[in-house]
Amino acid sequence: DRDPDRGFRRRLGVVVALGALWRLGVLVVDKWHQPLLLNDSLYYSAQAQQLADGIWFREIFVDRPGAEHGPLTSTILAVVSWVDDPVPWQRLVTVLFGVLTIAMVGVLARRIAGPRVGLVAAAIAAVYPNLWMNDGLVMSESISIAMVCLTLWTAHRCLSSPSLGRAAVVGLVAGLAALARSELALLSPLVGVLLAVTVWRAAEGARRARAREALTPMVLLGAVAAATVAPWVAFNMARFEEPVTLTTNDGTTLLGSYCDTTFSGPELGGWSIFCVTSDPAYSMDEEPSVRSARQREMALEYARDHLDELPKVVAARIARTLDLYGLDSLVAQDVGEERYRWASWAGIAMWWVVAPAAIAGAVVLARAARARTRRSPRWVPAWAPTVRWSLLLLACPVLSVTVTTVLFYGAHRIRSSMEPTVVVLAAVAAVAWWDHRAARSARAGERDVIAVDADAVDRTVGGT
Repeated sequence: DRDPDRGFRRRLGVVVALGALWRLGVLVVDKWHQPLLLNDSLYYSAQAQQLADGIWFREIFVDRPGAEHGPLTSTILAVVSWVDDPVPWQRLVTVLFGVLTIAMVGVLARRIAGPRVGLVAAAIAAVYPNLWMNDGLVMSESISIAMVCLTLWTAHRCLSSPSLGRAAVVGLVAGLAALARSELALLSPLVGVLLAVTVWRAAEGARRARAREALTPMVLLGAVAAATVAPWVAFNMARFEEPVTLTTNDGTTLLGSYCDTTFSGPELGGWSIFCVTSDPAYSMDEEPSVRSARQREMALEYARDHLDELPKVVAARIARTLDLYGLDSLVAQDVGEERYRWASWAGIAMWWVVAPAAIAGAVVLARAARARTRRSPRWVPAWAPTVRWSLLLLACPVLSVTVTTVLFYGAHRIRSSMEPTVVVLAAVAAVAWWDHRAARSARAGERDVIAVDADAVDRTVGGT
């Protein structure tokens, strides 16, 4: 192809179209007229309908201020929620964000490791159950995963060529990611520190000048991210009795994670709705921020009383997130959130393949960053100056998921934010393996040619 970029875009478009065809087919054939189950989708859907009617973030069952979840998902869904039956159209919106994720994974992987890795990563994203089974649900995962991809992509552009404008864009996107899922608030400081270190190492001059040059984009990134979430935080601070920043569901999340059910037995390391419903002081009339603060204190008191059990529980949480423990429980949770049982099991099986491949891909990038040798993959030289920073950037969502898992619980929803990283690194491993296999075949072919030539010489000499 005379224009590599055009060729990449055309091939990526084919992959995205195939992924979109599958997602839209599932939506039209099965989910279009499917009613919502009793889970978080009811909140997102009803909140979006209220926003479309001009009612700004109130609880859906009682007339009180509402901030059970971040505002971005409901705000986006509100665009199509003015029709008589908005649920199918809300499902379509999350499908479109899932399709966007395929494209963003492809362009992100291309920036990190070249066009072949980009196409392989997009192909994996198109068929990976742990991505597509979120699409069509009226929940936050499809939107938050897309925001993670956008954050990583804009951050990589900024790391490759730092500027204040690019740092501001990263801050904006990272702030929006935090408004989609509150735990993604960890992304902006992680990326900001990485950007500061990158600029510091690249800068020249006196130490003070280098420090100023490094800190300026980091501070700007943080300031823009803070400014993006500030209106929501200020809105919450003004309308609740207790201080609320991003959401009021931290109390519910902690209470469901720190209880007898999740500290022993088959639900070890998970989250249980029964721990929340058994709250003896629960009342529909209780102000949401007051309820959250009370439940948070109950959970922390339980944790203090069971400190000796925490290491076991944390290990189980991590094992759950990595699909190494509590598989029946994880699948049951997925089914309760409207995911297909068969797709959940398929996602677990594919995770067992993709996750080790991602580890291998990280090793490939780490080796490429340490030494640019003839043994490095063919696609490394053009990207080698940023390989180390690319690997650290991809680690940011992994660290965010790890912190969230350790503090709260292990589940596929929690892990969703790091799925783009896993897919990109798995694609790196796949291309590196293919190159290694092709190189071995080429060397074997050369040896065969040499052997044939040697036999011919022997026959000629013998004949003479």
